[in-house]
Amino acid sequence: MIERSLRKEILAKYKPQKVWRGEPLLGSWYTEEEIEAVVKTIRASMDWEGEGFGFFSKEIADFEQAFAEYCGTEECIAISNAGVGLDMAVRALNLEPDDEVIVPAINFKASTLAVIGQGAKVIFCEVDPKTLCADPNDVEKRITPRTRAIIPTHMNGLSCDMDALLEIAERHPHPKYGPLRVIGDAARACGGEYKGTKIGKKGWMNIFSFHTQKNMTTLGEGGAITTDDLEIAKILRSYRHYGSEADTWGSNYRMTKVQAAVGLVQLKKLDKMIEMRRKVAEERTEMLQDIPELTLPYEPPGYKHTYYLYTILVPKEWAGEKRDRLIKILEQEYNVGCVVANPPVYEIPFIRRHTGNQTLPLSDELGKRIFCPPIHPLMTKEQNTYICAAIIEAVEKVREEK
Repeated sequence: MIERSLRKEILAKYKPQKVWRGEPLLGSWYTEEEIEAVVKTIRASMDWEGEGFGFFSKEIADFEQAFAEYCGTEECIAISNAGVGLDMAVRALNLEPDDEVIVPAINFKASTLAVIGQGAKVIFCEVDPKTLCADPNDVEKRITPRTRAIIPTHMNGLSCDMDALLEIAERHPHPKYGPLRVIGDAARACGGEYKGTKIGKKGWMNIFSFHTQKNMTTLGEGGAITTDDLEIAKILRSYRHYGSEADTWGSNYRMTKVQAAVGLVQLKKLDKMIEMRRKVAEERTEMLQDIPELTLPYEPPGYKHTYYLYTILVPKEWAGEKRDRLIKILEQEYNVGCVVANPPVYEIPFIRRHTGNQTLPLSDELGKRIFCPPIHPLMTKEQNTYICAAIIEAVEKVREEK
C-alpha cells in the first residue's frame, strides 16, 4: 500500500503526457542486434541467382529448430500469425457439421472463429475465476458424444491446467476418433511454464503469436505451432504451402525469412524479457495487495505466469457500471488506459449468430469485473508505482461515490 501523502507526490511528479495503453502496442523491445539481423538477411537475399527471400530458408529452419528446442517439442511449424495457426489446427481435426469443440467463453475471439470457420459447433465453457483459464470441471460437464476437441487458452500469460484437460480427454473418447484433442491457444503465453515444462509442450499442439503486442515479436506479425505429432506436423506444413508436402488442401501461411532472423534474436532474449515482466508484476502485487476491492493475478504452484497482461478483478458489487467508472477515472484523470481482456466471446453479435444463445453466468459476471492496466518489461519502478498510485486513488474515489 502506498501512503496517501506519497501517492499525491507520485501522481504529480510522474503523470504521463499521453494515455498509456492497457495493452501496449509493442510487447517486447528491439536492439541493434535485431536491426543487424534484418539488414544482414536483406543483403544476403539480393542476388537474383540465389534464393531471394526464399520459401523455406535456413533462417526459417533454424528458427523452427530453436523454438521447438525451447518448448521441448519434436516439431515447430513457423507461420504468418497465430490466427491462421488456429485455423490450421482446427482444420486438421477434419470436423463434420455436428461435431462440437469446447472453447472458454472468457477469451479472445480467434479460437471461436476458427471453429466457426470449419462449420462445426462451438460449445462455450466457464473459466476458473482465479486463473481465468478453462475450468476442467466445467469442461467435463459439457462433453457429449459429438465432442471432438478442447481448445483452452493460456489466458493472459498463465498456462491452463493441461494435465487435467488431457486426462479428461482420455476418459471421454469420441466414439469414432478416440481421445479428444487438446489444442492450446498460447498466443499470449510465450515463455510461460507449467509443472516443469514450457508452455507449448503439453497437448496435441499449441499455437503461438509473435504479433507486435506479444511477449516476443517478429516484425509485427508471425506465429508458430508446436507439436510432438510428426504426422500432423507434416500435414500442417502442407497447409502452410499450398498442400505441397502431404497432397492436401493448402494456402500461403508462411513466415518470412527476415521475420525468422529476427525471431532467432528475440528468442534468445525471451526468458530475460519474461523475468523483467514478472519483476514488474511482483512489485505491482506488493503495492496493491492490501486494497480490499481488488483481486490480483493468481499463479498456482508449479506454474510460471508471463504476465502478458496484469489482470485485476473488482468485487462482484462493482461489476459493470462501477468497474467502467474505475477505468474512466484512470484514463481521464491519470492517463492510465486499461483493457478489458476479455469479456465473453458470445457477446460479439457475429459470434452469437453462429453459436446460438449460449450464456454462462460466471462468464457474464467475470466479463464485467475484469480490467488490465498497462504492463511492460521495460516499465520503470517509477512508472509502475505511478500506475499503482493511480489505481489506489481511483478505487478510493469509486468507493466514496454513491
